[in-house]
Amino acid sequence: MEKKYKSGFIAVIGRPNVGKSTLINSLIGQKIAIMSDKPQTTRNRILCILTQEDAQMIFLDTPGIHKPKDKLGEYMVHAAEGTLKEVDAILFVVDATEDMGAGEFYILERLQATKKPVVLVVNKLDLIEKRRVLPIISRYSERYTFAGVVPISAKQETNLDGLLAEIRKYLPDGPQYYPDDMVTDQPERLIAAELVREKVLQLTREEVPHAIAVDIDEMTIRSNEDVYIRATIYVERDSQKGIVIGRQGVLLKEIGALARKDIEALLGSKVYLDLWVKVKKDWRNRGNVLKDFGFE
Repeated sequence: MEKKYKSGFIAVIGRPNVGKSTLINSLIGQKIAIMSDKPQTTRNRILCILTQEDAQMIFLDTPGIHKPKDKLGEYMVHAAEGTLKEVDAILFVVDATEDMGAGEFYILERLQATKKPVVLVVNKLDLIEKRRVLPIISRYSERYTFAGVVPISAKQETNLDGLLAEIRKYLPDGPQYYPDDMVTDQPERLIAAELVREKVLQLTREEVPHAIAVDIDEMTIRSNEDVYIRATIYVERDSQKGIVIGRQGVLLKEIGALARKDIEALLGSKVYLDLWVKVKKDWRNRGNVLKDFGFE
């Protein structure tokens, strides 16, 4: 008897910095979602695709659900919460090293309104003692009836097969929506912009990371098959521009070198990356600018 093909959409939600993007990159085996130890790294909803012989899982990496402080934050939370209505299952990712708090309570309240199966994913097992896992699961299970619970380490790729097996239980019979070799719906220029932003996040601190936006002004293939990319890093204040450039341009060069390496791995060709830094004052609270940057 022929095995039925399963396919479905899975929302990956949780507070900022619990490892949602790391998990999705590990599941699909390719770096698509950017990672950083800064909260609210993911700004857009990113669709990532895992195709297996008899199933296709389409993961939606969402911005962390948090209390917004500006128009950009409002957009991010709206994008994350809106995803819950469109999927077949939900992964609620929590950080095993952090106590349950207001952020988790807020998300659990939102989940009460959904009829979708919710799997609790307890991440960062590599950072805690094994005896602490069951009490964590117990505390969450007292507040919500989960369809399943899977402890993992996304970074160490521990128990990801177990998580995939759990997800498959909730996938409906359906067609293969995307080709075998497609891993994301994001255009290459958007991923390139995100990879540049990731390096700025990793190399700056305090107020700078959240004030950063990156736009690709030009992305062309030259006659020798090399790719030329001109990108602008936007900040909100002149002082931030100085920080991103660094003394004698040292930090900007480092950002460029690290980003170019990742973009070359993504595109499979040599990349010339031309970076510029400009000030766009208070862009996170300007609706027209947010729209220009793709935050609809």
